[in-house]
Amino acid sequence: MNLAELLERTLPALGYELVDWEMSPRSGLVRVFIDKPGGVDVEDCARVSNHLTRLFAVDNVAFERLEVSSPGIDRPLRKPDDFVRFAGQEADLRLRDPVDSTRRVKGVLRGCGEDGAVLIETATGLRAIPLAGIDRARLVPKIEWRKAT
Repeated sequence: MNLAELLERTLPALGYELVDWEMSPRSGLVRVFIDKPGGVDVEDCARVSNHLTRLFAVDNVAFERLEVSSPGIDRPLRKPDDFVRFAGQEADLRLRDPVDSTRRVKGVLRGCGEDGAVLIETATGLRAIPLAGIDRARLVPKIEWRKAT
């Protein structure tokens, strides 16, 4: 079983969603990004880190360092469900190949069509971008500034 399958099998059973993961063979670093309804806190990251450390030892996963964290406010979007779940929020898409002479599309997510195309509303209208044509997608952080009283 590869690391992706191991993480996909393990994290939901603990109550977490695997958002993303990366492994650097040169440094031995494994990074795991998790989420859950209501967000992830430090205790969640520690719980998952402790569990994965023991699991990796049992399954002989070679690593030197393990980092577990939340996906952050600019959360990556990978699966069709991500584009549905975050419909109504602004996203920044980087495309593999140019569409209408651009490789970057920014707009409000409107879901994912039955054909697997991501629906995004831009200043020029509603666009359907094939999921396979998206190289990278992230939510655009919304930061609210409040005046001190």
